[in-house]
Amino acid sequence: MNDVCCGPDPAPQAANPPHDDEHDHGHGHGDDDAAPWWRDPGLLLPLASGVLLLVGYVLEWTGAPSAVATAVLALSLLAGAWTFVPGAIKRLVRGRLGVGLLMTIAAVGAVLLGHVGEAAALAFLFSIAEALEDRAMDRARHGLRALLSLIPETATVSRLSGDVEIPAAQIQELDILVVRPGERVATDGVVVAGTSSVDTSAVTGESIPVEVGPGDPVPAGSINGTGPLQVEATSGGTDNSLTTIVTLVEQANARKGERARLADRIARPLVPGVLVLAALIVVFGFLTGEPALWTERALVVLVAASPCALAIAVPVTVISAIGAASRFGVVIKSGEAFEQLGAVTTVALDKTGTLTRGRPEVVAVETAAGHERDQVLAVAAGLERHSTHPLAAAILAAAPEPAALTEVAEHPGQGITGLLGAGPGRDPSTGTDRVRVGSPRWVDPGALSDAADTLEAQGMTVAVVEIAGAAAGLIGIRDELRPEAAEAVRDLAAMGYRTVMLTGDNERTAGALAAQAGIADVRAGLLPADKAAAVESFGARGTTAMIGDGVNDAPALAAADVGIAMGVSGSDAAIESASVAFTGTDLRLLPRAMAHARRGRRIMTGNIGLSLAIIVVLLPLALSGTLGLAGVVLVHEIAEVVVILNGVRAARRPTA
Repeated sequence: MNDVCCGPDPAPQAANPPHDDEHDHGHGHGDDDAAPWWRDPGLLLPLASGVLLLVGYVLEWTGAPSAVATAVLALSLLAGAWTFVPGAIKRLVRGRLGVGLLMTIAAVGAVLLGHVGEAAALAFLFSIAEALEDRAMDRARHGLRALLSLIPETATVSRLSGDVEIPAAQIQELDILVVRPGERVATDGVVVAGTSSVDTSAVTGESIPVEVGPGDPVPAGSINGTGPLQVEATSGGTDNSLTTIVTLVEQANARKGERARLADRIARPLVPGVLVLAALIVVFGFLTGEPALWTERALVVLVAASPCALAIAVPVTVISAIGAASRFGVVIKSGEAFEQLGAVTTVALDKTGTLTRGRPEVVAVETAAGHERDQVLAVAAGLERHSTHPLAAAILAAAPEPAALTEVAEHPGQGITGLLGAGPGRDPSTGTDRVRVGSPRWVDPGALSDAADTLEAQGMTVAVVEIAGAAAGLIGIRDELRPEAAEAVRDLAAMGYRTVMLTGDNERTAGALAAQAGIADVRAGLLPADKAAAVESFGARGTTAMIGDGVNDAPALAAADVGIAMGVSGSDAAIESASVAFTGTDLRLLPRAMAHARRGRRIMTGNIGLSLAIIVVLLPLALSGTLGLAGVVLVHEIAEVVVILNGVRAARRPTA
């Protein structure tokens, strides 16, 4: 909510942010937020005000005693004013001005001039518009928090004494959950026993059930298919991916985007400016000898120039759009990130784990004289088990038994080093071998150079294993393109985006995979710093988004205008560096997210333009006396409702 119209934004919290005094219509943020409008307590006083206003007008039109009609209109005024006058006075005492103060002054002035009906109309229309704004905000928040209902209330945990049912909130990391067919997974975990298909559509937006078995991750809130599973919890019952999504999105509006700041910059000086203008009009009236006429016009100007529609133009849109995005698998961490996402012109994509499946396999092993296949794989696995790189899992899966190593150090974008306790060529001073595994750019293949070229020409990523300063073998790894990658790239191109592949892989391997994906611009052989520099260079041509999943992508994600992390398989460093995260791995989320953000940006721009146009048009009409108080109130509050309804349109989920 905006501090000009509705008070300052509350500090980011996971739940129940407090209302500002001026905007407290009796709304909560609990289960009542989704109540039908006729049971919404925040609408009771505005609706009562409207009914009494209608009755008062009917009494006037039918010739009833004027005292009776005035009394009913006064009751309508009190009912409507009660929703904003107390808050406006409290804020004024604290030295803060707001639109509620303008409306309070206008209503009091209208009563003093004998226009009780106009004052009641102002109070009703302003209170109903504010109540509708609060309802729109509350429904957006409620829709987001409904994600938490995907977590079951209880979970079955395997203990030494047998299976025990406990509240889901009491689940601890490393607990073994027993998930029967048809049950939801209570927290994030990894399958340790059983095979099944898991429906993650409500969490990740992926419509096709995913086959899972031992070693596969499953997110909180997903539904188990036909087979029983045992899942080792990787997070507690109250701190999992779903609760993180809700917390991040509820914090998103705390950081305003460019358009939110623009609306604030315009709206903030308008309130004192309108008060000064109204005072000058009253002074002019006294100078010209017509104080009653110009005082009435000053009151009309107060209403005509109030910036409440402008102040709510962006927040309603941002909250609605970010909440909707979270429900189809896209977590946007701030209003600024949402606006930037809508302005993107270039999309840079990492290769491994982003464009590819992220399930690479060892398909070839070449060894140098004096070394065996199992030895090369064991050394590589001993190093790679300390790595978060997607290729590490492939090597670990192919190795019979990882070697025992010490002093292991990872060099992002290059490789890993360590010490091997036994083997030929060990360091005589320490009794150990120095070993390395990395790309041919970092570890010289030596006599295996031709073999390395051959493997790369076949589309493989090559890892060179070095023992005691000499190449001991090559490991050829291939990661297949995601089946939906080419479709996602085509959709991006059709929407007018420029796509670029950034990878640390060699040019031949990268080029072969990029051709399959339909990407013409390929930047290969990049270290993490090189990726970041490339992303920064794209910024000269427009707003850039970078999507990646690994530690080596973190600098590029941070350098991009919008960093997008593949949330399910991504590293903590990537997710922390990104401003947007996908809860799933389906790349078709990318064009959907882009289209959603573009649409939200257009809605925000339209809202700001409409809000300013209303002020520009109404101000001279009010000043000239063409429109009276009732007319200006009606037009202004209708415009506010239109802005709210337009902003709520951003909550619609994209269809493609």
